[in-house]
Amino acid sequence: MPARYINQELARTLAANYGSPIYVYSEKELKQNAENMLNIQAPFGRTIRFAMKANPNRSILRLFHGMGIQIDASSGFEAQRAMLAGIPGNHILLTAQELPHNLADLVKAGVLYNACSLNQLRQYGELFPGTEITVRINPGQGNGFHSYTNVGGPDASFGIWHEDIEKVHAICETFNLTVTRLHTHIGSGTDPEVWKQVAQTSVDLLNHFPAATTLNLGGGFKVARMDYEKSTNPEEVGERIQEVISQFHQETGREIHIELEPGTYLTANAGSLLSRIQDISSSGTSGRTFYKLDCGMSELLRPAFYGAQHPITVYPEENRDTQAVVVVGHSCESADIITTKKGDGESIEARELPIADIGDLVIIDGAGAYCSSMNAKNYNSFPEAAEVLIGIDGSTRLIRRRQNMEQMLMNEVESEETPALSNCENCGSVAWLTKNPSKA
Repeated sequence: MPARYINQELARTLAANYGSPIYVYSEKELKQNAENMLNIQAPFGRTIRFAMKANPNRSILRLFHGMGIQIDASSGFEAQRAMLAGIPGNHILLTAQELPHNLADLVKAGVLYNACSLNQLRQYGELFPGTEITVRINPGQGNGFHSYTNVGGPDASFGIWHEDIEKVHAICETFNLTVTRLHTHIGSGTDPEVWKQVAQTSVDLLNHFPAATTLNLGGGFKVARMDYEKSTNPEEVGERIQEVISQFHQETGREIHIELEPGTYLTANAGSLLSRIQDISSSGTSGRTFYKLDCGMSELLRPAFYGAQHPITVYPEENRDTQAVVVVGHSCESADIITTKKGDGESIEARELPIADIGDLVIIDGAGAYCSSMNAKNYNSFPEAAEVLIGIDGSTRLIRRRQNMEQMLMNEVESEETPALSNCENCGSVAWLTKNPSKA
């Protein structure tokens, strides 16, 4: 599968201008994906929220915000980060596993809070009695390509178990809380009929919350990174949701506003990871050939974590025979494998790729979601990679600088005996100094 939007000439230009490894995003692809989601219709309105955990770079947050997409934040820190990017608090819905230490400040700044446990609901009530609240209910079913992406059902800790709804009412009565938004989320999938079933299950839960006017169905819009995979069709999903909401209106007279929280769909295939083959090795005639990249689990954790598959393109690609190779990362870690077996991060599976030379460029596609934001940061003390955005006009701009050693170490606290850290003016690199600065 060839690289989606980075041809050989552009790859060389990017590597020459920004080095490697780098994440590269396409503004054109980001906007098209956003428009696809925004085209989803609902009989009583809909709101699209970007699950910013997929990729929280402020340039991407601002791009989506400018198109009318709001934010799904998964921690208090993400909510703060979104506000620092210029997103108004009332455009952020906070759905967090961990109760933020500064929840009161966030809510006072306008952030909407979604209680994901009975304890969270109780603590919110203590802080803000007599107010409106969102609650997340685990409907008892889930879906996903991997057990780790299935966030509903009895094996998932997310949300309040559906059999505990009476306990929700008791807490709300104690603190005079009104549930005006109901949130459910099962995981990731592509089947519109599954989405219809989820919508129906969620709508049935609305019968327990008569004051609710908004139903948030979460995200989980799977995309096809590999050519054998299938992407979610937002239009088909939207049609199924409309059917359920319209039927509920006919039966109850209630007008329910819909919210959806895509993350992967918006950014995954709008991002790539540009790397370089820094070494090639072999484990003998009966063993394997390894392409060793200058990136790895410090930039791309999904293969080792999920057994996730990513398209790989090797440049230059003209007139080359292929061979079965295993692509590995630069970390001193046996799990740093990029060509893992599908769905099994513990198993190696060779990929048929062009016979390459040390120094050849490699494009790993599908790296726009849960890659720069989810990795083994600074493992082996590798710096965070830079990020580049390709504009609609084809121009490129840096949207995150490559981390340097000073930034990596800036929060470490030194004892009196520890040598100071400084820039060496003579060599331009980081030098460890003794108490005598003249040794720099």
